[in-house]
Parts: sequence; C-alpha cells; structure tokens
Amino acid sequence: MIRRTADEQRSMDRLRFPAEPWRLVEAEFSAEDLGVTESLFAVGNGYLGMRGNVEEGRESHSHGTFVNGFHETWPIRHAEEAYGFAKVGQTIVNAPDTKVIRLYVDDEPLLLPVADLVDYERALDLRDGVLRREILWRTPSGKRVKVASERMVSFVERHLGVMTFEVTLLDADGPVAISSQILNRQDGQDEYHVPAASLGEGFDPRKAEAFAGRVLQPQTRWGDDERLVLSYRCTNSGMTLAVAADHRLETVDEWDVRTQVDDDLAKHVFRVDAKAGHTIRLTKVVTYHTSRGVPTRELVDRCRRTLDRVRAGGIEEQFAHQRTWLDDFWARSDVEIAGRPEIQQAVRWNLFQLAQATARAEGSGVPAKGLTGSGYGGHYFWDTEIYVLPFLTYTSPRYARNALRFRYQMLDAARRRAKELSQKGALFPWRTINGEEASAYYAAGTAQYHIDADISFALVQYVRATGDTDFLRREGVDILVETARMWEDLGFWRANGDDNFHIHGVTGPDEYTTVVNDNLFTNVMARFNLRAAAFVVDRIREDYPEDYTRLVDRLSLGVHETTEWTRAADHMSIPYADGIGIHPQDSHFLEREIWDLAATPVTKRPLLLHYHPLVIYRYQVLKQADVVLALFLQGQHFSAEQKLADFEYYDPLTTGDSTLSGVVQSIVAAEVGYHELALEYFVSSLLVDLANLHDNAADGVHVASAGGTWSALAFGFGGMRDHDGVLSFDPRLPQGWEALTFRVQWNGSRLRVTVRPDELELVAETGEGAKVVVRGEQVTVAADEPAVVALDGQGPVRPGRPSLRALSGNRRDDGTLITATVPHS
Repeated sequence: MIRRTADEQRSMDRLRFPAEPWRLVEAEFSAEDLGVTESLFAVGNGYLGMRGNVEEGRESHSHGTFVNGFHETWPIRHAEEAYGFAKVGQTIVNAPDTKVIRLYVDDEPLLLPVADLVDYERALDLRDGVLRREILWRTPSGKRVKVASERMVSFVERHLGVMTFEVTLLDADGPVAISSQILNRQDGQDEYHVPAASLGEGFDPRKAEAFAGRVLQPQTRWGDDERLVLSYRCTNSGMTLAVAADHRLETVDEWDVRTQVDDDLAKHVFRVDAKAGHTIRLTKVVTYHTSRGVPTRELVDRCRRTLDRVRAGGIEEQFAHQRTWLDDFWARSDVEIAGRPEIQQAVRWNLFQLAQATARAEGSGVPAKGLTGSGYGGHYFWDTEIYVLPFLTYTSPRYARNALRFRYQMLDAARRRAKELSQKGALFPWRTINGEEASAYYAAGTAQYHIDADISFALVQYVRATGDTDFLRREGVDILVETARMWEDLGFWRANGDDNFHIHGVTGPDEYTTVVNDNLFTNVMARFNLRAAAFVVDRIREDYPEDYTRLVDRLSLGVHETTEWTRAADHMSIPYADGIGIHPQDSHFLEREIWDLAATPVTKRPLLLHYHPLVIYRYQVLKQADVVLALFLQGQHFSAEQKLADFEYYDPLTTGDSTLSGVVQSIVAAEVGYHELALEYFVSSLLVDLANLHDNAADGVHVASAGGTWSALAFGFGGMRDHDGVLSFDPRLPQGWEALTFRVQWNGSRLRVTVRPDELELVAETGEGAKVVVRGEQVTVAADEPAVVALDGQGPVRPGRPSLRALSGNRRDDGTLITATVPHS
C-alpha cells in the first residue's frame, strides 16, 4: 500500500487522469475545465506552440497558437511618470490558428458540448509527442461516426506542425464536409483576457495585456486546391509572420474541394459522398515563419520551401523523426520513480513540458508559460536561469548554451538599461521579450537586480558541467564582466569604521518585500557574481593570453577591475541576527510585524490579488522563498545549523503564492531533515498544473515549476550539489519510495544515478566516467562497471513542519519586536 501524507493525498485527489506512465489521458469530454485541458494538452517545440483546443475550434477557453518572440509593442501609460520608467510594453501575439478542422455530417456540425458521444479519448503521448483523439459520435439522425485525429509540432523541423483527421461513417452513407482553416481572430476575446489597466474586479497581473485596435496587418493572401498562405505585419513592433498549410485528402469516395481566401480566413472545404465503412483521411501540414524585419514575401518563400521539403519526404517520415528525437531525449532526461505511478506520470509530463518550451527556442528566450498560453504576456524572466537551466545543463547542455547565448545577444540592451538607471556595466531586464524592460511596476520588477547574478550563476554552472571554455572565452565572459561592473558600481562602502560593502534599494526574489537594503539573496548572489568574474578574467589572462588581449580591447577592461571586484565580494554585507540566530531577509526585515497567515482565509489568497502592495510590504510575509533559495544555490557558505534555523524561521512565513517557491522549500526541507514536508512541497509543485492547484493553469503551463520539479528530484531527494566544480551527492529518498533514478551530464559523460533506501548506484552510460563525492567520500565512476555506495540512513529526520512558535525569538519578553541594529557576519 502506498503511504501518503495528508497534503500529498489532497493534491492527488484533484487529479482526474488515469496514471499511465507515458500518456496523459482524458477519458471523457468536459466543457467545465477547457482552459486547463487546453494548457495540459498543448504541443510545441520551443519555437512554435499550439494550445490543446479541440479541432472544431468552437468550444474553447482561449484559442492559442504562439511563436516564440513574436510580439507586439504598446505604450505603457503610467499614472505618474518618472525618469527611467519602462516606456514600451511587449506582449506575445496570438498567431493565426491552423488547428481548426470542422466536421459536418448530413450538414450537422460536430459540437462536443452537445454531441452524443458514445466514446471519447484524448491522449498526449509523451514518447512520440503526438496528441491523439478518438471519438465515436452518434449524429442527430442516429448515424454512428468514428472520428480520429492527430496533432504534432515537430522537434526536428522547427517551423512545422502536422495534423491528420479521419472520418468513418460506420453504418450508413451520408454527405460529409470537412472545413480546414487558417483563421486569424481579431476580436481579442480569445487572445487576451483582461486589459493591463483594468484594476477592478478580476484584475490579475499574471495574465496578458489587451490590445486596442488591430494587431496583425494583412500583407499576403493566396491559395489553390492544396495550399493556403497568409502573411501579416505587426502594427507597432513591425514583426512579420507568414503561415502556410498543405492539404491532402485520401478517400475512395467521390469528393470535391472549394477554396476561400480572405484577409483573416483561408480555408478548404472538402465535400465527400461518404459510404459506410470507407475512411476519409485529411492530412494537414502547416508551417510558420517569423522575423523582426524581413519582408513577408521572403517569409512566404520560406514557408513554401518547408512544405515542399516535407511533401517530398512524406508525413510518416516526420512522425518517425519525432519518435527518434524523443527516444534520445528520454534516454538522457528520464527520471524514474519505482512504485509511484501517479508521480511517475506527472514527472514525465513536466519534463516533456520543458522539452516543449526549450528544445527549438534558438535565438529566443524561454517564456514563463512556454508556448502553451498567453500568461505573463509571453515574457522571459529570471525563472529560466534558476529553475529551467539546471535541467538543461545537466541533461541537454546544447539547449542551455542556446539560452545563455540569447542573454549574450541581449547584452547591448542591458548596457543601455544600466546607463538609464545611472549604473555602469549591464542590467538585464526583469521581464522582456525584445531585450528592453517591460515591467511597468518597478518596485517588484525592475528593482530585482539579482537577475544579473542569476544569469551569471547559470553561466558558470553550465561551464563547470560541460567544460565549454570556448563559449566562456568568446561570449560568456562579457556577461560576467559587465554584470560585475554593475554590482561594484551599485554597491558602496559605508564610512565610520564599517568596512562592509552594501547594496541598497533592491528587491529580492520575494515580491512581497520590495526596495530594501542588503537583501540577503541579492548580496550572496552578487558576491558569487563578482568572484566568478574576477576568477574567469584572471584565468583567461593566464591560460589564453590572445583571448585576454581581445577581451581588454573589446570591453576596455581596466587592469585593477578584478581586484576591486574581489575586494567588494570579500567584504559583502551578509545580514545576520545573533540574537535569534538567523539571516534576516534584509537589513530591516525583522523590524516588521508578522502577518498572521493562519488567520488569513483561503479566499484572500494569493495576497497580491486582495491587498494593496503597501499593506503587504509592512509585514513579515513572503510570496516565495528568498533566503531559503540562497541556502540552496550558495549552500557551501552556510553551516548546517544556519540552514536549519533559517528554514524553520522563514517556512511558516511563506505563503506559497508563487509556484517558484515550493520546489526550493522541498530541496532545503530535505536537506535539513523535514522529509515529509519535502515530499509535500514536491508533490504540490509537481501537480501545480495537472491538478490546477493555483487555479490559473488555464493561462498556460508553469514552466519554471516544471524545471523545479527536476531540481527537487535531483538536488532534493538525490542530494546532488555542484559547488565549486565538485559534483557531490547526499541523498534523501522519501520514506516508502523504492528507488529514484535520474541522469546527469558531467564533463562529457552521462551518469545514471539510482538512489535506494540503503545504497546509491552510479553508472557511466556514456563517456569515460567521472569522479564524484558521496557523503564526503570520493567515488570513481568508471565506464565499465557501476559504483555502489552503501548509505547509512537518510540524515536527520524531523517530524511535522516548522511551527510559528519558532518565531517567538524575534520578540522581547514584553511582546515588542526586536529592532536593534543587526550585526553582520
């Protein structure tokens, strides 16, 4: 019998999908949660994404076809302007929809909410990346019609989508019409949920902004009996898009086709005199090409070349290539949890979402919702570097390199932003698509300077794991230098005997505490950034003198800059409160009153939708892990006792209003001994979308949370760490789990890591093997035999969860808060 905690069971109870290890299956149609299922059954490849809308195109929560980076711009109108505020907003554009294939039998349309469905199944197959649906429909006249469809966005052909649609009248002849369309919706109702300026009831900053007026200006329209073409230019951004579709109808029955092409609609209507038992098969191949400035006529030519190439090779070849690609992906990325079928399915679904969000995102970032919805406007955040890149670095390093190179391509814009904010170096935007800051609310957005250090951390992590010094010397070092310059310029040295280096006026990851002094996470990560930049520059000077000369010329690097970076890092102010033995989140955090979360009704969560920011900012209450995230990323700088004390203090203050928080709390809970709590946080993060735990999965998949679930497995339960270039393991397998297996790419070798209750097994699946550390002992993993290390227990075990009683230490005996000056370690 599988033993679950109460919170774990409650999360599981919200699942409505049978626990198949390689498929997500919807066994019956429901119109009540269309938004959620449209996100869960989306298909994409990192460049092109299609929401899981039904083929008929009429029953939907929000239609969605998205191309990564294809966006419109709009002026941000602030109620009160100030210098340096973001001026231009950016929002992903809902591209013309090619998913629409409408069916009529006896001129009666198939409409799922009212149809007599004798049988229904829709399944996303994680092994071949194909969304399949099979329906047995009884028409109003009593005819039984079998309808089967497939939908795939190719991982191999970046610009390609493939759909098939089969219709079989089982027991009677009849007229059949199939209307296959390219539809550009202009009413705005489906594409964008609420205006950004709508601050009344229903306002949610996590949703996309609305546009006023027409976004896509028609440029080209063309069609013949097999191919349809439309192209557009965005009104403000000037970005261009072309979309084309090829059709092939196969049937032994008589048929004809009529073609209609308008500015916003191109369609083929196939009319068939269908005979009982004869299958009608429509194959629809679509392609999208976009550009920041190439004329649409060139994009139309690209579409034609793509379709011609696919036509020559055949559709079955595309499905075969897709399966081969995914076989390779799963060989290096799969995580296996023995004896936990629901968790196994959910883990694989989350990993598949990471592939869909990143694999072909070449030249673009990773949107917070991938390409499954318009939530967060299609923006790229620091989520990518901290939550998604670890998975890519350790399983698919080429994709990690692409994401980092995208940041490098944004470097000039980051330099301009730093100058606008009166800083040297570069300051990367908190949220963006085109490289410019798109956050209209600076306190919880632009002030998150830590993104510079997050990008630098991901860069160094990638280079350590892969040994890719070529990228580091040519491009990566520029990011490290310019971000280090920003930190050295932003911070300051306080006089009067205080020899610490301080950073004031910033916001950490916790968006419920903004514009503070000496935010611990920011300072710890800035320290890492400064040291890494100095180390890399010095190493290039010693080992690659020609590259160093080019670096000096390229960046006008001063001879003493690395010395100043090291000095600032060595004297970085790290808040620590001796009286209660914890690290304050910032220099004044402990002076605030504690928010009574236990007395806050569920109807008032998340807090940001029910309380003015000024109300929230006055309290000790966290949207997401802040100090705890620092304990994970820079854990080598904190003692075990400090980690436990900090975790016990901050965990009861953390609302979990952010999906970024649970995975981090799970990792650190496992490390400090709260094993049941670690599992609860992991399961709730794993099911954020599958069980719609935050009630906003309709806006798209939470890609960062998906990445975080891999981290919770590898870093949390697997106990993996990569500090200072040493790969180590200190496992914390949840009670009742038989085994956990995951893969790690490390300096050219792929290691298979299997954690069991009493042992850790390491196997070099590819490459020559590696040297790792397991609970303080060095272990050699050779290519010819497994290394098995006996495990003596799972470390400290603490029952339950931290209690608010642990917070009493920050008050005096008379109940007043401790507000004494906070000393520094």
